[in-house]
Amino acid sequence: MKNECGWIAQVQNAPVRDRLSGAQKADWLIIGAGITGLSAAHALAHLHPQARIVVVDRQRAAQGASARNSGFVVAHEHPGNEELLGSAGFTEFEVDTTISRAASAEVREMIARHGIECDFKDSGYFFAVSDPRKLTHVEEKLTTLRVLGASAQFLEGEQLVQKLGTGHYRAAIWCGKGNALLQPAKYVKGLLDALPQSVTVYENTDITRLERLGKGRLRANGIEGSIEAKQVLVCLNAFVPRAGIQDSGTFAMELSASLTRPLTDAEFRDMGSVEPWGVLSTRPLGATVRLTPDRRVMIRNTAEYRSRDLSASELSIRRQHHVLGLQRRFPWLGEQDIHYTWTGHLSASRSGQPFFSQVEEGVFAVAGCNGSGVARGTLWGRLLAELASGVDSPMLDSVMRRAQPGWLPPKPLLDIGAMLRMRVEAIRAKTEI
Repeated sequence: MKNECGWIAQVQNAPVRDRLSGAQKADWLIIGAGITGLSAAHALAHLHPQARIVVVDRQRAAQGASARNSGFVVAHEHPGNEELLGSAGFTEFEVDTTISRAASAEVREMIARHGIECDFKDSGYFFAVSDPRKLTHVEEKLTTLRVLGASAQFLEGEQLVQKLGTGHYRAAIWCGKGNALLQPAKYVKGLLDALPQSVTVYENTDITRLERLGKGRLRANGIEGSIEAKQVLVCLNAFVPRAGIQDSGTFAMELSASLTRPLTDAEFRDMGSVEPWGVLSTRPLGATVRLTPDRRVMIRNTAEYRSRDLSASELSIRRQHHVLGLQRRFPWLGEQDIHYTWTGHLSASRSGQPFFSQVEEGVFAVAGCNGSGVARGTLWGRLLAELASGVDSPMLDSVMRRAQPGWLPPKPLLDIGAMLRMRVEAIRAKTEI
């Protein structure tokens, strides 16, 4: 079956940009034209208006993992029991929330500054479960979220049905005041379209290695060309090993999702003509579901640790999981109602914290969005540009202090351990898929 992202399919294709060819020079090179790389390009153009900035991507710019995520703008995460107010982990959770709120604000600023039309909906979303036993310590979680600046409300029963238009979910915490939803492909394309003229973007350009030259310069070698630069920012997230960075403490996860046709007027009325919404599960491998402004349903209920991409037949199997998840929530929807099914990748770490570092002289990198790439990627791009430019700030200091992704065992121990952990989490999330 065809691996086609529904978000990207709804965006008018930009003109194809050139591949990198021949030997070129630049002041700054950014590897990766997703949210983080494009945000970094905007920041560098502001900090160094006379500099030549080049961005390269191995496929179409703004059409990689950044355009394929579920479109949640995360300011407030669901607190774990060990992160509740008064618990030992609250202090660190408070720091992480401060960073996430700044990241969410960064998204809003970029949208406003560049007039990006991306179906932005600033009305929060839900941490919802079918099995109420998977939503514990509700009052403590509400208090924790409110202390950290969120709006938070517990809903159950008919009150929740009226919000979501489905009786599948039996308990939820709605969380707003920072949490938001958007169309990710429209957002990242907006960042691309708004780049100033000092930034050159090359598409379909695979950088095979970085080579150190004399006088502090680096050369990025591609298949058809090369580019010399004094400073290189690696913004590949799940794919940092492609730039030769093997010890980031992060690893790639492959996710698959489907997007349905628009609901009919009758179907929408039967649901109660509810407002667009988003649901995150309280379990790591539970389903992520959205009702979009154009009345489509998006579901992502598979996530895997894999060393290779899904084949067409394997993706078809994942699509059947999406159908089952859809029918639990909306019994009238079947496979014939799915218009798009696709895969995407995120970068995860053992600790849930990123790799954010100066790797060596002139080389800076970030990875490990852990599922919050829209907001974190936007903030990280600017902060990485500031780190490389010698600009300090309290927020940059906070991010770098928290950037401890944790130790990972070598392969094949990592592969075995990750796959076993995924199986356990899938069992725990069974009612929420």
